[in-house]
Amino acid sequence: MSDMTTAGRLTEAETIALYEKRGALLRGHFRLTSGLHSDVYLQSALVLQHPEDAEPLGATLAAALEDTGARVVLAPAIGGILVAHEVARALGVRALFTEREGGEMRLRRGFALSPGERCLVVEDVITTGGSTREVIACVESLGGRVVGVGALVDRSGGTAGFPARFVALARVTARNYPPDGCPLCAAGTPAVKPGSRT
Repeated sequence: MSDMTTAGRLTEAETIALYEKRGALLRGHFRLTSGLHSDVYLQSALVLQHPEDAEPLGATLAAALEDTGARVVLAPAIGGILVAHEVARALGVRALFTEREGGEMRLRRGFALSPGERCLVVEDVITTGGSTREVIACVESLGGRVVGVGALVDRSGGTAGFPARFVALARVTARNYPPDGCPLCAAGTPAVKPGSRT
C-alpha cells in the first residue's frame, strides 16, 4: 500500500493524512461527548468504514502494544469497536466491547474475562479519557489486568492519564472549552454534535 511506510506501519503524518483524506478531521464549533465544546472534531467512523484504512491503523496500534502480551482487546461501544477488532486481529486475540447499562460500562452479550487475563483497552479518539477509564474500571471489576491503553488519535493535549502505558498513533491539537466559557458560543456560532452519542 503506497500510503504506508516500508515497514508496513503508519507514521503520525500518514495517520492524520488518512483522516483528512476521508473528511474525518473537521474544524468549526462542536459539542463533544464529554460535554466540552471544541474547534476540532474527529469523526473516525468516516475512516474506519474503509477496511483498507482500518486494517493498517489497527496493525500499527497493535505493533506499538504487542510487547504487553495482551490476550484480549476491549473498547467502549460504539466508536471503539472497529479499533478493537482490527487491533485484536493483528495480535491474534479476542476483541470485546463494553456497553452502558444503567449508566455504567459493562460487558454484555456473553462476553467474559478470565481472572488475571491481560487486556488492552483501545479507543478511536481520546479527549478526556473518561470512557476509556470506565472500560478500565470494568476490566478491573471483573478481575482482568489492563496492560496497555491505545488510541488512534490523542486530542487530550497530554492531560488524559491512565494506569497503564498509553500509546496514540497521532496527536491533534484542539482547543476545548466548558460550555459556559466557550468563546465560539460567545461569538454566536452554533455548536453542532456530530458524534454517535447525545
